[in-house]
Amino acid sequence: MKTFYDFYHNPVRLSFEDHPFSEEPKHVWVICRYKEQWLLTKHKDRGLEFPGGKVEEGETAEEAAVREVREETGAEISQLSYIGQYHVDGKGGTVVKNVYFAIIDVLDDQEHYFETYGPVLFRHLPRNLKGNERFSFMMKDEVLPECLKRVESFY
Repeated sequence: MKTFYDFYHNPVRLSFEDHPFSEEPKHVWVICRYKEQWLLTKHKDRGLEFPGGKVEEGETAEEAAVREVREETGAEISQLSYIGQYHVDGKGGTVVKNVYFAIIDVLDDQEHYFETYGPVLFRHLPRNLKGNERFSFMMKDEVLPECLKRVESFY
């Protein structure tokens, strides 16, 4: 288990065990690859980030991951793999989030991308995400680099 502070100085615990904080997390985040590129979305408020969001009533975290990726990017997931889970004690409450890795086969244009401006592709992620104002706070703590170490084994 890794412990650190996020962009807003909230304590974070990250684990690569099987659902250590909750069997039914309420949030998901999906690190996506499409044709040897990273597939992100541009959130209307936060900036560039991997797709994700809340698990809706009656759906599993895996179903939410598939739905969020489709809504925010137009992508269809061909392979979804659980990476880990993290727990944040934030000022607004506790958040438990599953992190997944997805291989994308199809990326379609769509009329509406919900709370985002749609897909953004990167051959390589910038080295200094923490100092890059174009990227969301979610890309700026240790969750992403730690998860990327695990993701390398999937592709």
